[in-house]
Amino acid sequence: MAKIKITQIKSTIDRHFSQKATMQALGIKKLHHTVEKEATPQILGMVKKVSHLLKIEQA
Repeated sequence: MAKIKITQIKSTIDRHFSQKATMQALGIKKLHHTVEKEATPQILGMVKKVSHLLKIEQA
């Protein structure tokens, strides 16, 4: 599988609980924190749900 780098670029303050929980499930803790994940369908679905808060790059 391909890997993707996910970086939080916007705050989760004043967002719905489900979006905050998705960010936590991705392992993102704070602004400008980057994690590297496998590009599985489950991860891509979570990324799509909060894509307006993230920057996504191919690793």
